[in-house]
Amino acid sequence: MSYATSSARAEINELRRLKTLLPPELQSWVIVEGSTEVNPPLIRSEEIGKDEIEIQIDLAKWDSLAIDQRNLLFWHEVARVQNDTIPKEGWEMAALAIGLGGAVGELWVQDGLLLLLALSLCGISGYRLWQKNSSEKTITESIEADEKAIALATRFGYSLPNAYKSLGSALKTLIEMTPSRRKRKKYEERLQALRRSASRDKARNQEGRQPIGRRDNRL
Repeated sequence: MSYATSSARAEINELRRLKTLLPPELQSWVIVEGSTEVNPPLIRSEEIGKDEIEIQIDLAKWDSLAIDQRNLLFWHEVARVQNDTIPKEGWEMAALAIGLGGAVGELWVQDGLLLLLALSLCGISGYRLWQKNSSEKTITESIEADEKAIALATRFGYSLPNAYKSLGSALKTLIEMTPSRRKRKKYEERLQALRRSASRDKARNQEGRQPIGRRDNRL
């Protein structure tokens, strides 16, 4: 068997394995595929139809991660699907293009009212695009997806400590392999939030295990 054939078979097996990690309620409309782009992100999701989401994975980079790291990063993406935070094709880009085209055209004909309308359309669509892609919004959505990924991991048999450990390890690896400082900062913020969440859960579990008498004495 050639290396290329062996590699292709390993990739197919990995995609099949990941599909088994989808919750049953998502299996009919969420697709898992290898990315065909040049230099794609490690993992991302996009809407490919009215009721269909595709999770795309850069299998070359994916192969360098440990299995537990892959699982938690995959469940993070699944959580984004469940939270309905996958970017959708909206009207904003089309409106921005129309507005810019109209503004240029009206500069030539010098129609003040139409120019004002075109600039207003540009402003509204540009503001909506900024809202959708603002850094604060995306990091909040990512942290919420991390929390749900932990819950998904426990649903699939992970202990809570191991789920936190695996996702934390995955984020540390992403920080190390990401050259972009801006992207690294997002992973670092997610890691810090994950550590805070793990500490809260650990404290909550310890509180729950304390004898009743001891807890009463502290009140």
